[in-house]
Amino acid sequence: MVRILTVKVQPRSKTPGVEELGAGVFRVRVRAAPEKGRANREVVERLAEHLAVPPSRLTLVRGETSSHKIFKVES
Repeated sequence: MVRILTVKVQPRSKTPGVEELGAGVFRVRVRAAPEKGRANREVVERLAEHLAVPPSRLTLVRGETSSHKIFKVES
């Protein structure tokens, strides 16, 4: 089964976490700065933990350099 998630990323956050805003829509706050993919890696880790799936099951489909991202989750 494949799910598509829309994610709004908030980098350099003092309070990291994942917030589900609706069906398949998330806000992810990360401590990392959006430099050299650090924030993207932290987003994957936090989303995987929140969804209880291995990070390898998450694929960034769109938005590598944007704060609005689309992820594909294979379960």
